[in-house]
Amino acid sequence: MRTFGEAPPPPTFFERLKEGLSRSTGGLSENLTGIFTKRKLDKASIAELEEALIRADLGAGLAARIAGAVARNRYDQEITESEIRDILSGEITDVLKKVQKPLVVDSAHRPFVVLVAGVNGTGKTTTVGKMAKRLTQEGAKVVLAAADTFRAAAIEQLQVWGKRTQSEVVSGAAGGDAAGLAFDALTRARTTSADVLLIDTAGRLQNKAGLMAELEKIARVIKKLDATAPHAVLLVLDATTGQNALSQVEAFKGTVPLTGLVMTKLDGTAKGGILVALADKFGLPVHYIGVGEGEDDLQPFDAAAFAKALTGAK
Repeated sequence: MRTFGEAPPPPTFFERLKEGLSRSTGGLSENLTGIFTKRKLDKASIAELEEALIRADLGAGLAARIAGAVARNRYDQEITESEIRDILSGEITDVLKKVQKPLVVDSAHRPFVVLVAGVNGTGKTTTVGKMAKRLTQEGAKVVLAAADTFRAAAIEQLQVWGKRTQSEVVSGAAGGDAAGLAFDALTRARTTSADVLLIDTAGRLQNKAGLMAELEKIARVIKKLDATAPHAVLLVLDATTGQNALSQVEAFKGTVPLTGLVMTKLDGTAKGGILVALADKFGLPVHYIGVGEGEDDLQPFDAAAFAKALTGAK
């Protein structure tokens, strides 16, 4: 029990996720309100449900499948809004469970090299910094590579994270060769017996062949030092881009061997359902999701919690 005048406890990560995913009137949770208020599950209500799922960016095919699964064995029966949320949450959890996989640092590879990529503005550098914090808190020795040589601000931002996490940052001059910088960072990480090397890369549009080729070059050059590296290639996606995230995954996985996804900015979008569409189409592990700017706002992905927040289930 709280004493009078004591500050309320901060919201949990689930509470913040739930708030973020239902913030917009276009969110799935709010779309469901009113569709099922003690009415029968009939053709019209199933069509409304399917439309709500499409508006939440699950995509037409997956929306039809989930709506069909909801209707199975329940057609022409009276159903409440609470019941439909619970059923939907279960169906979406089933899709997401397959991609709920934490990022595991394999101690057989030292340093374990993580290449972080994505389009401009997804929050790659911040994600790298937050990952460094999590890893150092777990006892790992981390080296950060500032291979986003196009932006001086990115180099400075990573250096700030380096100080916060007591991680060494390998950087060079703005505009320098990113692949060469990554090579130097791996050399340094090996010399200092680091456990993990996190490589921040420049944002690149998926339709710019030159920039995508540079990313491929980074991956190729570090193999000269370690033929098994990079050991993880993570694509950072901005949840607010919705369906565009699908084309981004397609383009990047055609350039580098993607091993996992990180979804950021879930605290300000009605398009959280895109994560379900990504899971269904690509089956790539989702390691982390972000719901804010705080240092601890990057959390391991929890399929059931995400499905509940998305659907408004209790």
